[in-house]
Amino acid sequence: MKPIMIVEFSAKTDVAEIKEESVPLHSPEELFAFVAPGGGCEKISSEVCEIQMVFLNPEHPNTKIPLADKRATLQLGIVFFSGPLSEIMQTIEQIIDKAGRNELSDSFLKVIGADS
Repeated sequence: MKPIMIVEFSAKTDVAEIKEESVPLHSPEELFAFVAPGGGCEKISSEVCEIQMVFLNPEHPNTKIPLADKRATLQLGIVFFSGPLSEIMQTIEQIIDKAGRNELSDSFLKVIGADS
């Protein structure tokens, strides 16, 4: 199964070097397991200054509504969601729903600026 999204973490150290790590995700379930309490998001270093969640192009383009596949970027805190507009919108709706159900880790809420 090929990934639907790549998550890239960028960090700056005291000597201003940039480190990056990339994690491929194959399904929305993998993403939400990562950002759930106890998920991998809680292990993100405090040195991380930017997280890029890059959705890959869909396997089958939307021929009825081409706007759905237009590339866009949405920033929440230090997290940048980039990719087809429809994928970003669906993911954000799920994030809002899961935040309302307390299904997101405090770490993730903090990095998206929703911890206040």
